Amino acid sequence: MRETLKALEELQKVDVQMAELLKSGAENPKRLAELESKLGAARAAVQAQRDRLAEIEKQKADTEGQLAADKDKVKKWEARLTEQRSTREYTALAREIDIAKKQNTTGAEDISELAKQARAAEDVLDDEEVAFVDTETALHDEMKALRTAMAELDTRHKALQTKRDKAAESVAPQMLKRYELIIKRRSTAVVRIENGACCGCHMNVPPQLNNQLRTNARIDVCPSCGRMIYAEEAFEAAEAAAEG
Repeated sequence: MRETLKALEELQKVDVQMAELLKSGAENPKRLAELESKLGAARAAVQAQRDRLAEIEKQKADTEGQLAADKDKVKKWEARLTEQRSTREYTALAREIDIAKKQNTTGAEDISELAKQARAAEDVLDDEEVAFVDTETALHDEMKALRTAMAELDTRHKALQTKRDKAAESVAPQMLKRYELIIKRRSTAVVRIENGACCGCHMNVPPQLNNQLRTNARIDVCPSCGRMIYAEEAFEAAEAAAEG
């Protein structure tokens, strides 16, 4: 029975280590996702500024194209002005030319304003791109460190799993099944009794069970929490008797 207890305690030791390992790295995936989201948001902000600049430049180019076409149209109308045979036709065409020139003036002002907006957008973009490089570097460094930590935790977890599998081989199937059922619900499955109380739930065990455990090297069940319990002094006495 002492060998069974040792095997169970070794198995529990590994399980506690695995639980602590998983707890220590529980936030890593969430933090990594947060960093990736932050990086994506920063990249999207820069791209949005690039798109804004591109839209301003496109609008400016379209306006310049329209203005060039309108100026060419005015030149053609002005060339036709002397060809008009009647005062009425001359006046009508002159009015159209005047309206077109005013529109061209407005177009030129629009182009000037768009040029200012483009320069301002370029300045903003330059600043955002510089800031993004710093942000990207910092985020990549933290993400790299997190991934390294996660890989190390995974390696340690695999090593503990191998150790656990080996420890489980030393426990009888029925006893192992009982242990597995308990450890799924409790942080510990195998505990000693001290001063008549279970060290897992700290509740007193029935006096008769306490006496049986103290005089017999065996493993029983705590009526209060269901953990596997034993009395260390009983195992020590059994070992001393066996050696004597």
